[in-house]
Amino acid sequence: MIQTILQAIYFFLPAYFANMAPPIVFNIPFIKKINYPLDFKRNLFKKRIFGDHKTILGSLSGILISPLIFLIQKYLFNFDFFQSISLINYNEFNLVFPFLLGLGAISGDLIKSFIKRRLNIKPGASFPVFDQLDFVIGALTLSYFIYLPSISIILTLIILTPILCILINFIAFKLKLKKVWY
Repeated sequence: MIQTILQAIYFFLPAYFANMAPPIVFNIPFIKKINYPLDFKRNLFKKRIFGDHKTILGSLSGILISPLIFLIQKYLFNFDFFQSISLINYNEFNLVFPFLLGLGAISGDLIKSFIKRRLNIKPGASFPVFDQLDFVIGALTLSYFIYLPSISIILTLIILTPILCILINFIAFKLKLKKVWY
């Protein structure tokens, strides 16, 4: 059980970082001044497409951090411990795979934001379950074209990710990096 949890978390690190990067980038003061909403403040049926929190630089940061994390994992794969918790042989994959994980994570989040706007849920407002699993579904969907983990890994991600997201968000809130605990 512990092995499966470690494997799932380690495998999904590029997607986890992709999901965490945009809010961090969004809150950097000098970037905040030059960042622009991904939807260019456009409406669809009198409602914003995504909202101000989904930005060009935030989305790019999420997509680009995934290959960087993957390269670190590829380097660490040379050590026995990391081989023991790796689902894949990192030497057999190129950067397309982590790029798809990152793009999928960001796309899943954007789809959720699009749905939230249609349901009149304000940007930043809680959307339980979807807030924690949107990027997981997106990342697994796009990376499926190259690699799909076992059902036990997928179920572990679906069960574990909401817990990790809430914990990390709570820590970020306590450190005053986020305005809300969720």
